[in-house]
Amino acid sequence: EKGKRGTLLFTGATASLRGNVTTSAFATGKFGLRALAQSLSKEFGKENIHVAHVIIDGGIVTDRSRARGEAWVNNPDVRLEPDSIAKAYQYLTEQDRSAWTWELDLRPAHEKW
Repeated sequence: EKGKRGTLLFTGATASLRGNVTTSAFATGKFGLRALAQSLSKEFGKENIHVAHVIIDGGIVTDRSRARGEAWVNNPDVRLEPDSIAKAYQYLTEQDRSAWTWELDLRPAHEKW
């Protein structure tokens, strides 16, 4: 219907793009999720629904991840802040349809990739 819009965001990981020795099951799921997002983007873009895939490549500060130690928690160059991730997702929901992002990689400044 004219004037309606929506956003559908999928969360991926590095495994969305490449597998690794110990990630066969995880990579299978993430590869599939990325393909689904890409297909839905092509299908629903005409209906003003923005579909995007976000790759989160790095550790996120959570209660559980704080066990990595204070040096890790206090170093923004090696981990992701939940608020920063949320701002990136919000940015995707507010984009003008003339320049939609299909895929966005989020990683800390010093992440090895």
